[in-house]
Amino acid sequence: MANTKQARKRARQAEDRRKLNASQRSMVRTYIKRVIKAIQAGDQTQANTEFKAAQPVIDRIADKDAMSKKKAARIKSRLNKRIKALAA
Repeated sequence: MANTKQARKRARQAEDRRKLNASQRSMVRTYIKRVIKAIQAGDQTQANTEFKAAQPVIDRIADKDAMSKKKAARIKSRLNKRIKALAA
């Protein structure tokens, strides 16, 4: 356990940050699931709509370092690839 006032504050801040990051990652996963659900339904217009809604959210979370930028890029790329495959 933290012994100094400064260490107690850092522990408190770390816990608050952990909760916020977990919440934001959960939100991103929900947006991703919506896109995947539309893809599985075979509805390209709905998938595009959901993807356009998910893209800025994924980018925003990556900018805040709750998710790495490379992981965000990989997720967006794979989703976009699956959406384009619906047209073919």
